[in-house]
Amino acid sequence: MKVFVNGKFCKDPKLANADDFFFTGLNIPRDTHNPVGSNVTQVNVDLIKGLNTLGITLARIDYAPFGQNPPHTHPRGSEILVVVEGTLYVGFVSSNQDGNRLFTKVLKEGDVFVFPIGMIHFQFNPAHAPAVAFAGLSSQNAGTITIANSIFGSNSAINPDVLAKAFQVDKYVIEKLQKQFWYDNDN
Repeated sequence: MKVFVNGKFCKDPKLANADDFFFTGLNIPRDTHNPVGSNVTQVNVDLIKGLNTLGITLARIDYAPFGQNPPHTHPRGSEILVVVEGTLYVGFVSSNQDGNRLFTKVLKEGDVFVFPIGMIHFQFNPAHAPAVAFAGLSSQNAGTITIANSIFGSNSAINPDVLAKAFQVDKYVIEKLQKQFWYDNDN
């Protein structure tokens, strides 16, 4: 009998081996030559089967000079980020009920910042040199919703009249944004 927990197959513990708890390659810089100038390498339950039910994920984020991890949210987990190379301008926006307050910091190597679950957040490299950060997430699969991709690149498209009213801009601005290619930097 197969048992599924959190949507993932649970391997019989007696059949588990070291490879079920192992990943190699986070030392390798990823390609940041893309429209947003970053690349996220997630090590979650899809790559390490032994993470099932443990409630954790790790990610490496590579940033090109002036690259960003665009505004996004993780609906199923909080994130803690540590900068290991370079400088990052980071922040998150609180909820509507809290007045949509912006919390930001400029982080240097060794600095840590926390993004609470569900809050829209971002990271931007303001420097002429690359940056690297590692993030831990409090879920085996925190999910990622990149705000611009979801709003303007949805499949199928949100009615431009709805978005024009929500963003208080001309409908043609929305239609132009919906025609763009929205890059997903989350690998």
